[in-house]
Amino acid sequence: MTGVAGLFFTGTDTGVGKTFVTAAVARLLRGQGRPVRVCKPVATGARQVDGRWISDDTLTLAEAAGAAGEWERLTPWTFPEPAAPPVAARAAGQQLALADLAGAVRRQAQPGAALLVEGVGGLLCPLTETETVADLAAELGLPLVVVARRSLGTLNHTLLTLEVARGRGLPVAGVVVSETARPEGLAEETNVEELRRRIAVPLLAVVPHGEPAAVAAVDWWALGERRG
Repeated sequence: MTGVAGLFFTGTDTGVGKTFVTAAVARLLRGQGRPVRVCKPVATGARQVDGRWISDDTLTLAEAAGAAGEWERLTPWTFPEPAAPPVAARAAGQQLALADLAGAVRRQAQPGAALLVEGVGGLLCPLTETETVADLAAELGLPLVVVARRSLGTLNHTLLTLEVARGRGLPVAGVVVSETARPEGLAEETNVEELRRRIAVPLLAVVPHGEPAAVAAVDWWALGERRG
């Protein structure tokens, strides 16, 4: 996607704070006067709102990007079952295709605007019948922001994710550690510095529990800028 300023937010797992971080970045960029577009092409575990299936993640992203009500454009495929996308789609009598998902993301792009894309689950989460989130990231070519939960297992999950990205030749802008709960115990208290010692990409930010302003220390616009 040459010529587009953008980032692809992925996680080390589900529930690590991807949406929280992506929304925080969208709000920050808007506050800086930067035009922002967001897209989460597929979401599962949705609830019914006025007769439509809407993901809470989509609602959060739409509000952050100033796109309230544009839910179908932000997330064209939404399913009620809290399962991997191809499983949830199958349960709804549908089938997902990588070309369609990538096309939906590209339609959200706008010249001069930052495009923030949020994946589902982690890089190897099944996305279609044969492909994963990593395949969508490769198709789009946007730099990855890996969001990791600050908890026991953070080191292993983050290093595995970075290994997958490296093996597939996916560009990684850096890692954000998200506190989905207050850190407790030795593992949570030490894993940020241990992670910093072991990764070859920038550790961009540590986002304390419930404090989205922590993302302000990063120049997200410059981080995601793409030139043709």
